[in-house]
Order: sequence, then structure tokens, then C-alpha cells
Amino acid sequence: MAQWVEGTIIANERWSENLFSLKVEAEAGDFIAGQFTSLALDIDGERVARPYSYLTSPGQQPLEFFLYRAIGGALSNALIEKRPGDKVWIKTPANGFFVLREIPPCEDMWMFATGTGISPYFSILNIDEPWQRFKRIVLVHAVRLKIDLRYREIVDALREKYGERFVFQAFVSREEVSGAIRGRIPGAIEDGELERRTGIAMSPDQSHFMLCGNPGMVKDTTEALRARGFTKNRRRTPGHITIENYW
Repeated sequence: MAQWVEGTIIANERWSENLFSLKVEAEAGDFIAGQFTSLALDIDGERVARPYSYLTSPGQQPLEFFLYRAIGGALSNALIEKRPGDKVWIKTPANGFFVLREIPPCEDMWMFATGTGISPYFSILNIDEPWQRFKRIVLVHAVRLKIDLRYREIVDALREKYGERFVFQAFVSREEVSGAIRGRIPGAIEDGELERRTGIAMSPDQSHFMLCGNPGMVKDTTEALRARGFTKNRRRTPGHITIENYW
């Protein structure tokens, strides 16, 4: 049965006007890399909750969450103002099937994210399992502005540790940024730009795609991949595309 555990905020890192990260100390139980929980606050006598993926890997403390303040979002607008020592509720146990045990064998793992949807990938990439299972991993992060490309220290550490086995490709839609693709993920799949930039071909024989982010990206990217001959991944019919809407 789900229950709420009280956690203590130990850091609130404000990246931009609407983008922030919370570090929370809490005995929230075990989870699988890629899963999500819910954070909650009691606001005007009502417990207001919203799901968020773990950015930290299992066994790590403090727990970390990457958040976006939504317009009109009562919870995110309250959380962004929290300070060290403040309390927050965390739901246990964790949930979700956006985990590696749901992924069939492949050589190349492509991880597509928009915004804070990159969180579960960092949780997954900092455990041993993906590096034991996949030959190469491509992490693709699409944002609006350069300032939204956070956690570059994690990306740099993965590059240092895994070399050519790890490729990172940024997309920035609203400004020119060195090394980033200007535009959206689906278009770069359709015209081959993503494969040219990464130097890795997409093939039904060796590729799998995890998609996490806003529903528009997930829908349009899924359509672009299906046009290339890739299929949705289901337990009864394993395929190439595993999705999680994160908005």
C-alpha cells in the first residue's frame, strides 16, 4: 500500500526562472533506476502531489529531483520557494516501467529527452547494468535555451569514464549553440542529421529507443521512428520504442 514519508530538503538549486533541482534526505525505500515517485506539499489543507522521476540512482542519498515550475502549477510554484530544512512528502513505493528490465536486447541504446525528462536517464546511466548490456549509448537532450542544458558535469563524467561508448547530443530550439542541433528531434531523425552528428546509424537490427519528455516530442518522434521501420515495445511483442510521457 502506498504511503507518504516526510523528507527534509537540504538543497534547492535554482538554474533559471523556472528550472530548479531539489535534494532531499528521506527514507523513501528502494526503487529501480528509471522509476518515479510523487512529491507533495500540504497546501491550504489539501495534500497536493505530482509525479517526478528520480535523478539519483538506487542507494544514493540525498535523493535528487529536476523540476520545472509550471504556469499555474500550485505544487511546483510552492516547491521552487522551499529552502534547506523545509519538509516535503515523498510517496513510497516507487512506480513505473521505464526501466531496463523492460528493454529487449540491443547493441545501441538511444535515450531521447526533453527538459526535465532527462532525469530517469541519469539514474539509469550511473548504474552498471546499461554498460554491461549495450555496446553504445546515445543520450539526446532537447531544450529551448542553452541555460536549460543542466547537469553537464554528469555528462562529462560519463564521457570520461566510457569514452566512445557514450555519445551526448544536445538540441536547442530557440538559439544557436555550438555543438547543438537547432530544431527538434523528429526532424533530425527524418532528414538523417542526428545520425550524421553522432556517427551512429539507426537500425532495427541493433537499435532501441527510450523516449521521455513532453507528449508532443514523444508522439512525433515515435511517428518518425515508425516511418523508419521501428515498432513500439510491448511485453508480449518486443519492439524498438519504449516511451514515458513526462510533462
